[in-house]
Amino acid sequence: MSFYGELFGWDFIGPGPGDYFVARLRGRDVAGIKPQPDDGALQLPVWTTYVAVDSADEVTRRATGEGGTVIAAPFDVLPAGRMAVLADPDGAAFCVWEARERHGAQLVNEPSAWSMSVLNSRDPERAKTFYGALFGWTTETFEMGGGEVTMLCLPGYVGGEPEQPVSREVVATMMAADGDVPPHWSSDFWIADVDAATARMPELAGKVVQEPYDVPGTPLRQAVLADPAGTVFSATQVLGAPTPAGGP
Repeated sequence: MSFYGELFGWDFIGPGPGDYFVARLRGRDVAGIKPQPDDGALQLPVWTTYVAVDSADEVTRRATGEGGTVIAAPFDVLPAGRMAVLADPDGAAFCVWEARERHGAQLVNEPSAWSMSVLNSRDPERAKTFYGALFGWTTETFEMGGGEVTMLCLPGYVGGEPEQPVSREVVATMMAADGDVPPHWSSDFWIADVDAATARMPELAGKVVQEPYDVPGTPLRQAVLADPAGTVFSATQVLGAPTPAGGP
């Protein structure tokens, strides 16, 4: 919490059930932080992607039928909601969230807030089938940086920003996992100044996994960072984007 508080300007409320703390920016929910489980289900500290669902129990049943596995069966996190921890057929872990009092991120797509989750898959075609059957997601291919990126879309959903170069139905992206990298979901956060954030890693006891670079053909500059526990995430600056009033 100290690291992310300094980096993103977050403050925290909690702890709630399971020693769960809610990260907030300008009084609105942006993320959650909790202790690493000691059951061995997740071997490394991670930023976990949650997908909102009407019924965690129903989605869990369908996930097993589509070749997924159950890491943690549906359980209540009262009064916030009900959830389950699942893995797709490739082994990438994610959570499903049936909201009650807490619905999720209240700020997105601005500096110091979550922007996108990325599925790193060794079998993208199988992933398309699994997530399509589970959530009704479709796919679109977008040219970016001289290569192709697969967008995972929810037909009828309106998110993102009006000026973005891809459909506003996009809910996540997918790319092939490189080399020995295990299949996983990763998280990207927007940041006001990616070079300044990268320069602060020694001060904050974090690590620079990949130095800042410009994404060809886009107004984006990005770095890959890790917090003191080794949790990896990407930080992306939208060049020329204004910082919201009152933001860090």
